[in-house]
Amino acid sequence: MDQLQTDFTAARNNMVDCQVRPNRVTDPRVLDAMRSLPREQFAPPSLAEMAYVDEDLPLGRGRVLIEPLVIARLVQLARLRAGDKVLIVGAGTGYGAAVAAACEAHVTALEEDDALMAIALTTLPRIAPAVRLVQGRLAAGLPNDGPWDAIIIEGAVTKVPDVYAMQLSPGGRLVGVLAATGSSGGRIVLGEPVPGATTLRFREMYDCTTPMLPSLRPAPAFVF
Repeated sequence: MDQLQTDFTAARNNMVDCQVRPNRVTDPRVLDAMRSLPREQFAPPSLAEMAYVDEDLPLGRGRVLIEPLVIARLVQLARLRAGDKVLIVGAGTGYGAAVAAACEAHVTALEEDDALMAIALTTLPRIAPAVRLVQGRLAAGLPNDGPWDAIIIEGAVTKVPDVYAMQLSPGGRLVGVLAATGSSGGRIVLGEPVPGATTLRFREMYDCTTPMLPSLRPAPAFVF
């Protein structure tokens, strides 16, 4: 193992021990995945050495590689079981999808940005080959491939699109970040189907500051 690989291994362990595990992330599958997955390979080469800091990494066009603690909390909150069908919305370069796949779920990663897809297409087949990567509109989800046992939204929204609720299986879970319009803050939420309805009941779980997913921003309202 060369010095750079040794440094990244130490950085991964430090990330888990100092950022993730002390903040109520206890699922051993998530912790083990984050100790082993080379997060630096999911970042642009110029930012690889910053991959383990407690910050979002800019990927361009308003997108980010979400900070490690937020990814860990989202995946843990989804309560993934072996064999679950999981949809990652806004999968970016694929790191969150790889963490979810380490929980023995069948993961489909949905992304619409060409540049991020290019990174994911290079990285995921080597590191998490079981993840299925699909290019398509985030706002539409993947209705023909559901229903999903869990949907994880990698980025903040002001409103969860109604189509996602309709794509969850009974007993399914949706996790993401809800933020007020124009606010930099938000809350990680857990959404679960309301029996007999096509809506979700949300519970707020953690404070969180995560950038909005650009394509899921609400259209500007016309003001007289």
